[in-house]
Amino acid sequence: MNSAGIQTLLDAEREASKIVQKDRTKRVREARDEAKKEIEAYRADKEAEYKEFEAQGNKAAEEEANKEADEKISEIQEAGKKHRDEIIKNLLSAVSHAHPTPVS
Repeated sequence: MNSAGIQTLLDAEREASKIVQKDRTKRVREARDEAKKEIEAYRADKEAEYKEFEAQGNKAAEEEANKEADEKISEIQEAGKKHRDEIIKNLLSAVSHAHPTPVS
């Protein structure tokens, strides 16, 4: 009988060990799944931050380019106003005194 009691205890110990192992495996899986969720949430957050940063950078670059273009247009318009008479004179001269040359 003593041997049967020891065998029962060993069987119970093995069964308990299996239960503990299943529980550990389950907890490891849950922890892994939770970590994946946290990583995905972090990645999505950082991607959103990057896109916002990129959009702001593009917006600033676009504004700077528009400002430079406006300045150049103003310079060209001012030069045109200053030299209008001379430009018209040169155009009329070129049209009225054309010297055609053959193209080979």
